[in-house]
Amino acid sequence: MSQSKLLFTFAAIILCAAFLYGQEAKKHAFIGAESCGMCHKSEKQGKQLDIWKGSAHAKAYEALTTEKADAIAKEKGLKTPAAKSPECLKCHTSGHDADAALIGKKFKVEDGVQCETCHGAGEDYKSMKIMKDKAEAMKNGLIVHEEKEKFCTSCHNSESPTFKEFNYDAQWAKIKHSIPAK
Repeated sequence: MSQSKLLFTFAAIILCAAFLYGQEAKKHAFIGAESCGMCHKSEKQGKQLDIWKGSAHAKAYEALTTEKADAIAKEKGLKTPAAKSPECLKCHTSGHDADAALIGKKFKVEDGVQCETCHGAGEDYKSMKIMKDKAEAMKNGLIVHEEKEKFCTSCHNSESPTFKEFNYDAQWAKIKHSIPAK
């Protein structure tokens, strides 16, 4: 192989690796429930923002700010208050452990378990143009769970110190937020 071909091949490999690394390294930014709600609050969209606002998910972070939550955290051997403990935040919030550069101006961790907890950080799929194409939205970070119950029980399980029974069908009925058929 000639030296110029070898250099060209080497350069191509470096460019491909840089491209793939860049793709792999890219993370999606969190925009917050209110930003999602700009489009998901109408009757046409099924009033999804209102469903979330009326749910326990919207109050999940707030539940960590109570004396009871701090007592549970202490009982479990946690050294920080519940609202500052990663062990609690992982199921009571969105984006609590995200890089600060990936937190949008309107995002508030205090909004608890919000849209992006289940559907992925929305900065790159939020535009109407992208959202109209499900495959494109998924390429840009939208998560659509095929096994909803399995996802829900990643938090609603016996690892939680306040876990009782979790009846998926009954709980899903409370937060179901489909787009109505036309």
